Amino acid sequence: MWRFRTGSPWRDVPESYGSWSTVYDRFRMWACDGVFQALMEAMIAEAAARDDVDLSLVSVDSTVARAHHHAAGMVVDPELLEDLEKAVAEEKGLRQRDKTIP
Repeated sequence: MWRFRTGSPWRDVPESYGSWSTVYDRFRMWACDGVFQALMEAMIAEAAARDDVDLSLVSVDSTVARAHHHAAGMVVDPELLEDLEKAVAEEKGLRQRDKTIP
């Protein structure tokens, strides 16, 4: 947990926790075995049983990662793609002309 709280790389884990590679290996093993998922589910179930669920503690990450259309499997009509490429070329030409005007 120290590593995630500080945002440090694994190699910077203090020696008092043991060898960084041992700490990483144990973390990885627990993650793959579902230990963290089971712990989270148990905590949520216990809070729900006590009627102690506080949605103000919910954190939603709004980070957006967009893939290039080739990576996302997007299919574009060849005629539309040609028209778009022409429009981009024309716009580049207009920009270059604007730069040369004193």
